[in-house]
Amino acid sequence: MIAMVVAMAENGVIGSRSDLPWYLPADLRHFKKLTTGKTVVMGRTTFQSIVARLGRPLPQRRNVVLTRDQSFHYRGVETIHDVSSIAPLADDVYVIGGAQVYAAALELADVLYVTEVHAVIDGDAHFPAIDAARWREVSRVRHAADAKNQYDYDFVVYERRHP
Repeated sequence: MIAMVVAMAENGVIGSRSDLPWYLPADLRHFKKLTTGKTVVMGRTTFQSIVARLGRPLPQRRNVVLTRDQSFHYRGVETIHDVSSIAPLADDVYVIGGAQVYAAALELADVLYVTEVHAVIDGDAHFPAIDAARWREVSRVRHAADAKNQYDYDFVVYERRHP
């Protein structure tokens, strides 16, 4: 199974200047729960933003960077250079961004784990539109903003429709 994990605003924004444009601790916990112990695939820019924030790759996960840069290497991290290399990585692979990787890999995905952030946010990175003809919503859990999470948000799961 190839899954995508993404948090996006109502206008499809997922990032601004290589960073998340909001702080939702509940979403970070949700992300950790979904991906811990799993293989995660991300683009180089997303990887670099994670290392800048955490000082290391995502812990307790197999980190794989998808990049066109043949010279890219980072200790303890695997590198692939083509989207077709995602499926053979593991039985379950979680694609975690950024925008270019989501766009390139969306056709391979079986499941989308989407945090819908109920806000219109300025940003320079967007998730592709989720086509209702291709994706079926199978669950939605609503959450209200609170002292720690600045926006209302929903955890939504979509499964690919098969003809």
